[in-house]
Amino acid sequence: MMASKSKLKLFDFTMIVVSLVIGMGIFRTPLNVAKASPDSFLFFAAWIAGGLVALCGALTYAEIGSRLPVTGGYYKIFSYAYHPSIAFAINCLILVSNAASLAGVALVGGEYITGIFIPLSKELSWMNVAANAQYIQTIQIIIAISAIVIFYGVNLLGLKMSAKTQTVLTVIKISLILLLITPIFFASPVASQDIITHAVHPGFMEYLKAFGIGLVAVSFTYGGYQQTINFGAEVDNPSKNIPRGIFLGIAIIIGLYLTINYAYIKVIGFEEMKQSNNIAAIMASKLFGINAERILSGFLFLSVLAYVNVLLMSNPRVMYAMSEDKILPAIFKKRNNKTAVLTISLSVFAAMCALIVFWAKKFDTILSFTIFLDSFGMALSAGTIFILRKKTAHLNNTGIYIMKWYPLLPIIFISAYLFVAISLLINETELSLKGLAVLIGFIALFFAVKYVRRKKTINA
Repeated sequence: MMASKSKLKLFDFTMIVVSLVIGMGIFRTPLNVAKASPDSFLFFAAWIAGGLVALCGALTYAEIGSRLPVTGGYYKIFSYAYHPSIAFAINCLILVSNAASLAGVALVGGEYITGIFIPLSKELSWMNVAANAQYIQTIQIIIAISAIVIFYGVNLLGLKMSAKTQTVLTVIKISLILLLITPIFFASPVASQDIITHAVHPGFMEYLKAFGIGLVAVSFTYGGYQQTINFGAEVDNPSKNIPRGIFLGIAIIIGLYLTINYAYIKVIGFEEMKQSNNIAAIMASKLFGINAERILSGFLFLSVLAYVNVLLMSNPRVMYAMSEDKILPAIFKKRNNKTAVLTISLSVFAAMCALIVFWAKKFDTILSFTIFLDSFGMALSAGTIFILRKKTAHLNNTGIYIMKWYPLLPIIFISAYLFVAISLLINETELSLKGLAVLIGFIALFFAVKYVRRKKTINA
């Protein structure tokens, strides 16, 4: 049992929620949502809808976390409510997709920081184009792996150290976003550009399809908060602080996302956004001049570090829970006696991230792949609330958090993610089918391992 003084307080937990959600997405996905939207009205509608869905999910997970406040809760809820094979398959996919996401984001961070230290790297005359590209890529890989190694070391020092580090990085990240929303107060709107535009509307099905495509990118940008229930047993007074931390964190995120998107359109213009690959850099350049791009790159790299740190904090706890259920070997439960760090799980996950850095070159493809799989994970995990309410009815009136508007909120949340999955299946059919094949493969692996273990037991 972890001592109370070592547990996460409300502020630290709230910052973890914010960090899990606000990654690089808000600096990239508005481009995707704008491309999918025929007008800025639908653009904002997608962001508002995504925020409401996130709130429904946050409150659902708040009750799930209060009813089952254990380390590795995101794995435990699958194991507790469904068949262990589902728990194994979904969480293996989540671990792989999280590692790939971390690796990809770390590489993006390498690209940003390279622009600061080697600003003329693309124009080096002493190398040919191919060699120059290889040289830059090597530097970016070294930077990405270095970020993973550094925060692997930070997490080895213990939960409190990594949590405090996360708080500092999160404050920097929020400061960057606040900097980018300043044009709302003093910048003039781009010429001939209204904030809310209404184009000639396509047919209903085309409009619905566009909304679905936009919601895919929005869902990714809002995603991540469900991982907070992995800290259920490590939060001080979980029955109160888990729901409070999630609610406060999501409320902060919604406010920041809507405001920064308003600022993007005001300064850049809705149509130009559709052609802008680096929206945040363009925003900084238009507001503060060309040199602001370098400063912004530094801040974005710190945002990457926050994302790297928080995933290194959360994912080893899932591996711990899987080990407790004897899905993974017992060694994954090993903790350091002094720091209580899950040393083996942390080391394996960090190594997985570092290895993926070498081949995670198509970041957007990886994200689309993982979002499709995450849609199943989100819908299934949220659905456990219906089972948990029956199995843990004895906890009612004991001080645990119980959401209002049940069962409407979880139904809205589950329906939204099924809609996202269908949108991806229609628009990214081949990629989605590969995702289903991987899911089925992990389920088959579970039963294959179980069969081998049973056979060894019989022959023993």
